[in-house]
Amino acid sequence: MRRKDREITDRVKIKEIISECDCCRLGFNDNGKVYIVPLNFGFVERNEKFIFYFHGAKTGRKHDIMKENNNVGFELDTNHRIYGKDDVACTYTSAFQSIIGTGKVFVVENYDEKIQGLIEIMKHNTGKTKWQFNEKMVNSVCVFKLEVEELACKEHE
Repeated sequence: MRRKDREITDRVKIKEIISECDCCRLGFNDNGKVYIVPLNFGFVERNEKFIFYFHGAKTGRKHDIMKENNNVGFELDTNHRIYGKDDVACTYTSAFQSIIGTGKVFVVENYDEKIQGLIEIMKHNTGKTKWQFNEKMVNSVCVFKLEVEELACKEHE
C-alpha cells in the first residue's frame, strides 16, 4: 500500500468496516477479460481468516467461471464523503473506507454450511439471526464462499 498513513491493520476495525459495507464486488478472470459482479453478502471470521458468503443461481456466467478459475479479486467500500473549500476543485478530496483483496471462491456443497452461509447473508443485511429455511429452497439456490487470502484496508477521513 502506497499510503501507509491510511492503512488499517486492526482486525476489529476491519470487521467494523466490512459490517458497514452493503456490497462486495467480485472480480473474475473470464478467459483474460475481467468480469465484475456486485453482490450482497455475509461474512464470518474463522481461524483469523475472513470468509464471505454469497448466493445466486446455479447456472450462468459467474457459475461457469468459478468452475474454470476460482481465483478472484474483491472490493468493498463505504462511508463516502466529498469535502473541500470554496469553489476551487483541487481543494476537494474524498473521505472513504475501503477493502481490497484476493482469494478463492468455492461452491458450498454441504447442506449445513449452505444454511449457515444464508444465515450470515441475512444477518449482515437485516441484523436478524433467526430464519427458517425449507429443504426445497436451500437446494434450489447456489451458495458460494470467498476464502480471503490477502486483504488491505484503507481509510481516509
